[in-house]
Amino acid sequence: MADAGLFVGWGSVVRGRESQSLELFNEFLGYCGGLMENGEIESFEPVFLEPHGGDLAGFVLIRGDADRLASIRMSDEWITHATRGGLMTENFGVVSASMGERLEREMAVYVEQIGAIA
Repeated sequence: MADAGLFVGWGSVVRGRESQSLELFNEFLGYCGGLMENGEIESFEPVFLEPHGGDLAGFVLIRGDADRLASIRMSDEWITHATRGGLMTENFGVVSASMGERLEREMAVYVEQIGAIA
């Protein structure tokens, strides 16, 4: 079970780049599919959000092993996708995420530190 993730989020598409951004989105999903087929990630889930007045329009949550995800983020292919994402959408970003056992360990440290500073 995956203990880590990558949250790849974006805001509105840069005007005039709608078609290009759709192509990029589909290419990125294909890239994620290849990572999953090769066993590099456990799964990925694309999500579109309805308009809500905020700056987040959608995201892809990628689940996997923390070390493998860190390695993927350093690859030329990832960097290319991320750079293009930043050029085609507002508020593009990638954030590491903790899940499962990793989340439980981090919560235990948090609780311990609350007690240490109280």
